[in-house]
Amino acid sequence: MGIYILIIAVVLDYIIGDPNNWPHPIRYIGRLITRYEKVIRKSKVLSGEKGGFVLTFATLATVLIIIHYLIRFTYIVHFELGFIFSVYLIYTSIAARCLDRETMKVYYALKEDNITKARQLLSYLVGRETSQLQKKEIIRATVETIAENTIDGVIAPLMFIGVGLVLGIPVEMAYFYKTVNTLDSMVGYIQEPYREIGYASAKLDDLVNYIPARIGSLLMLIAGFLLGYDLRNGYMILKRDKRNHKSPNSGYSEAAVAGLLNVQLGGTNIYFGQKVYKPTIGDKNRELSIINIKDAIKIMYASEILLIVIIILIFVLL
Repeated sequence: MGIYILIIAVVLDYIIGDPNNWPHPIRYIGRLITRYEKVIRKSKVLSGEKGGFVLTFATLATVLIIIHYLIRFTYIVHFELGFIFSVYLIYTSIAARCLDRETMKVYYALKEDNITKARQLLSYLVGRETSQLQKKEIIRATVETIAENTIDGVIAPLMFIGVGLVLGIPVEMAYFYKTVNTLDSMVGYIQEPYREIGYASAKLDDLVNYIPARIGSLLMLIAGFLLGYDLRNGYMILKRDKRNHKSPNSGYSEAAVAGLLNVQLGGTNIYFGQKVYKPTIGDKNRELSIINIKDAIKIMYASEILLIVIIILIFVLL
């Protein structure tokens, strides 16, 4: 039954994406994090990194308990209700179509040479400041976002769902990962005011993405090869530049994409008014162009399909 839930959820994600007017669990998780953060910051006892550990644990415990008992309750009420609810939760944990749509908005703005609009649209997707970015920098940031979120928004959730299918708790595993990822995206920064309170969330996110980033980058190479991109260069850049990133994981997917497309990613960016140096990833064999945004999206979808096939095969064999 679990594998059918996954397949239906992936199809729904591709067809529907994330409509803005639909209730989305991640939004509620975000509100929960904000409330807990406010309480912790007001506390004299829970200061610094200690408060960050409490924030991480409290958020995870709250989300997983609610998810677990909601699933049990809906199945008790009616089997079909439980099935539909499980499909919905898995569907909302996968972000392939959303990533596609939101980054293509930047693509179309750039195609119209509307740099101001492209900067604004990009600002919704990245933590860096976008107000002064030029066209090539916007393209680079968008391709980097697709590469990184291929792991965070697609590969990693699917891998946790796959493990959950084996354990009989696919939804709980999906939302364990999504909660960690949401914590990291909201408070996991090295800049103030998040440096201390976000430490635990950032480190846990690094830990849970360790395996997905490495396996996922190899899946991206295979997917890129099947699509006709440069596998040899992709492997070479992945091997050489995978650690050229502040994150211990993000460099893997960015190196895979940079190598497959023969472009250069990385470099210095500005976060919260502070300049953050990042090494470059890949070689400038080709200049970045807006078509590379579409290329990165194709690699993302092909990687997703490849992983789903692998999960189905493993599930059938077990």
